[in-house]
Amino acid sequence: MIYKLTTIARNTFVETLRQPIYAILIFAALLLVILSPSLTMYTMDDDNKLLRELGLSTLFLTSLFIAIFSACGAVAEEIENKTVLTVLTKPVQRPIFIIAKFLGVGAAVALAHYICTVALLMAIRHGVMETASDTHDWTVIAAAGGGLLGVFVLSAFFNYVYDWMFFSTASVLMAVFATVGIVFLALIDRNWQFNPAENGIHSLDIFGSVLLLFASLIIVAMATALSARFNMVVTLSACIGVFLLGLISDYAFGRFADEHLWARIGRFAVPNLQVFWISDAIYEGSEVPLRYIGISGAYALCYTLGILALAIALFQRRQVG
Repeated sequence: MIYKLTTIARNTFVETLRQPIYAILIFAALLLVILSPSLTMYTMDDDNKLLRELGLSTLFLTSLFIAIFSACGAVAEEIENKTVLTVLTKPVQRPIFIIAKFLGVGAAVALAHYICTVALLMAIRHGVMETASDTHDWTVIAAAGGGLLGVFVLSAFFNYVYDWMFFSTASVLMAVFATVGIVFLALIDRNWQFNPAENGIHSLDIFGSVLLLFASLIIVAMATALSARFNMVVTLSACIGVFLLGLISDYAFGRFADEHLWARIGRFAVPNLQVFWISDAIYEGSEVPLRYIGISGAYALCYTLGILALAIALFQRRQVG
């Protein structure tokens, strides 16, 4: 059973990386993160706070759309093309199939989230040039530019010599070079000196990214559940609807929960994504304790398991032949 689970999950992960939309969304997110220091320099307030919020919003939206499109490609398209029959006749139990698809898509979303998180940390390290006396952080520019150049050159080389797919190879190499780059910046300050104490990397930004990853995995589970029963249009619409409702859960359901049954049902059925958004902590300058990360992770785990149980139930009686 474990072998079947890991095999399907690995194949789903590889196929997700090969989808052109996966690379397009990552590159679009990276472009927005690169431009964000210039886009946030006219706030008449603390521009770096807006830089953080814009970057985290980019992370969240990127993970949302990658989750939806990847889950639809991994489940709905296989059902429509009847390729799922070759898997289920091995035999592979339907619960194993759904769980493996979730793990494969979730791993692909986590990879994209990690790449964009490192890019955001680099952008925050560089900061917004608020005054004419501010200078560029050339260590960040060298780390980011060198990494992108290395990704492009090696991806083109492997594509030409070994016929590896350019976009999927670039995605994996980007994670490798991003790791090397952020380790370099964690040790070297803007003056090219070894100074880990002044590396400009804050726990608040890392915790904010981790919380958004928890929320993204809930969306992955939801997209997997819906794509097991519906097509891409319905899945996309429903996930975006849940995403928007989740961001205003307290306003839409919480204030009516004591008086109306529908509000209590909505508060229970729709995940409260406000739990994973730390905008208040950013603007108030407060810290996010590890205990809060643990509680939020448990909340996300419970919701994810519940949604996966629903996905298995929906797929159990689905006619695929």
